Amino acid sequence: MGPALADVELPSKFSNQGSVGNTRHNLTQRQASGGGPSNTIMNPYRNDYEEVCVYCHTPHGANAAVQLPLWNRTIKPTSYQTYDTLGTSTLNQPVTPPGPNSLACLSCHDGQVAVDSIINMPGSGRYDPNQATSQNNTFLNGWNNSSGPDATTHLGLDAVTPSASCLACHSSTAGIVGAGATDFKAYAIGTDLRNDHPVGILYPTASGPGTDFKTPTATRANLRYFDTNGNARPDKDEIRLYDTGDGYEVECGSCHDPHGVPSGGVGSVFRPTFLRVANTGSAVCLTCHSK
Repeated sequence: MGPALADVELPSKFSNQGSVGNTRHNLTQRQASGGGPSNTIMNPYRNDYEEVCVYCHTPHGANAAVQLPLWNRTIKPTSYQTYDTLGTSTLNQPVTPPGPNSLACLSCHDGQVAVDSIINMPGSGRYDPNQATSQNNTFLNGWNNSSGPDATTHLGLDAVTPSASCLACHSSTAGIVGAGATDFKAYAIGTDLRNDHPVGILYPTASGPGTDFKTPTATRANLRYFDTNGNARPDKDEIRLYDTGDGYEVECGSCHDPHGVPSGGVGSVFRPTFLRVANTGSAVCLTCHSK
């Protein structure tokens, strides 16, 4: 892979307002407010599908291997190292493999596949069902980047081999080609989840006053959530737990919304790192934990 051009910190052109199209989860060259921060620099390293939603969703031919809405991304079968393997004495709840509402995030953030590895490309005749579980670069190379050079390599957030991943540029690590663009190392989670908040962990049923955990105030189908505004609806800015067959568990989506959560009323910016709740005063933690 040749050196990329983004060798200095680039200010984000994303306004973080209004829609996911104005956030870093917009992987196209363009956005409604005038173009993503990469412009055409990233074209050799990922397909510019010119549509924001397609990097995760498709209206037809979705990934049937995972219970996610019209999922278009490759999810490679992976065994994750989970928090319970640390043997922490204070962890007394069962842990299962990450559920769908974590796999959605990990499909990019574990670095197993490229950020542009999808099943169904825009237009007709660009569909490969085998992409559901395996990345096929020959298929991905069939896309024509109308905004600039066609991608010849397809990169992901691979922290194991950073020089051959997005981190080749998006890292401050000395010796990495192109190092100096916005540092994404913290977002390259990998498959070892032992240094992250537990996911797939069963939320204690014995919660409430006198325990270490607060009781969610509302339940709807497979969700339990902290209904902070009392409208009996799981809003974007409310922490929630997911039940996909093993009881109500904490998943990545419990604390993060990938589409962005406004910090206030009209014109407000989205909360950093897609958090559902601003973490001022450890508010995210204290939503569940009684300390």
